[in-house]
Amino acid sequence: MAQAELLIPFIKRWEGGFVNDPVDRGGATNMGITIGTFRQFFGNNRTVEDLKNITEDQWMHIFRRGFWDRWRADQITSQSVANILVDWVWASGVHGIRFPQRVLQVTDDGIVGPITLGAVNRTTPLEFFHEIRGVRKLFIFDIIKATPSQERFRNGWLNRINDLKFTM
Repeated sequence: MAQAELLIPFIKRWEGGFVNDPVDRGGATNMGITIGTFRQFFGNNRTVEDLKNITEDQWMHIFRRGFWDRWRADQITSQSVANILVDWVWASGVHGIRFPQRVLQVTDDGIVGPITLGAVNRTTPLEFFHEIRGVRKLFIFDIIKATPSQERFRNGWLNRINDLKFTM
């Protein structure tokens, strides 16, 4: 079964420190955690300054509860599949569940229940991994087509996706 500890170094390698780029639709972000996500977990009264000072424990709580557990990734048999799925929901929210559900031909409700999880674990991991990678890249191009200001993030997004490797 997949282990969160094996994905964490990848996530942290791709996430920098604090940024508040006005073009980034996530707003103020630190170590990949947006202000909106931070407030969701720790209260609407949390400030950008609080986000700047996020602790390792807070980061881990958000990663585990908001992303890894959201995919029920401890129950995914392939680490590589868990990695690409959890990283997508990390980067794109519910789209990182709904699009894979469409690939799996299950109800795309954005909730990983036993049907979605069973479908993931019945796939051929290498084939599913590459299919998800391709769909994720198309998703990026659709974002840019709909919101051209996001073009400036394209290379970084694609480099991140390409950095996800399938391993046995």
